[in-house]
Amino acid sequence: MNAVTDTPDKGKGLVLVVEDERPIADLVRLYLRREGFGVQVEHDGAAGLAAARRLRPVACVLDIALPGLDGTEICRRLRADGDWTPVIFLTARDDEVDRILGLELGGDDYVTKPFSPRELVTRVKALLRRAAVSSDNTAGVRVLGPLTLDPGRRAVAVDGQALVLTATEFDLLAHLLGRPGRVFTREELLAAVWGYASAAGTRTVDVHVAQVRAKLGDAAALIRTVRGVGYTADA
Repeated sequence: MNAVTDTPDKGKGLVLVVEDERPIADLVRLYLRREGFGVQVEHDGAAGLAAARRLRPVACVLDIALPGLDGTEICRRLRADGDWTPVIFLTARDDEVDRILGLELGGDDYVTKPFSPRELVTRVKALLRRAAVSSDNTAGVRVLGPLTLDPGRRAVAVDGQALVLTATEFDLLAHLLGRPGRVFTREELLAAVWGYASAAGTRTVDVHVAQVRAKLGDAAALIRTVRGVGYTADA
């Protein structure tokens, strides 16, 4: 069966959905279309990667278990190309290793099957809304120790050396640096950065904090864990 493509309403972008289970793909497509998004549906990894490169969607929804290339490999190749289109992973495996692997490769969020298609659409919209707000951000440069973050340029550097962060990693770091010394709970960070609040999703925060710390290198200690509460940026 050929790929399914829907044209977006005015002001909406195209979302790429790569999902080999056709009933799930059709359901996701239906809900995204209801919100006015254009939708390109592919059912295998190679076709999904080609579509992502050809169409430049505003967001990608990638199943992890796909024929041929899996979703994490699609994401890895896009990131290697310098393509930082927001990615949400779909996975039937509620396994921490799978989630961390996906986020390490540059994913922005994940949803575990079975899932609510309405929640998935909410997460897509939150991701795009956050990206739009970030692109218009004219707040001043933030400096904490050797770490410099420029919201307007979406740039981060440690001791003058530029870092490459995903959109979600950048927004998480920017939020923490917005109020140095303020302790944010995981629920607060989830609501502010991801755009939704769910006790079940707070592990997402932990994984992204770990990724940010890994990229900060020697400056990782600036992001401090407050046991039983959450995280703070503190020199």
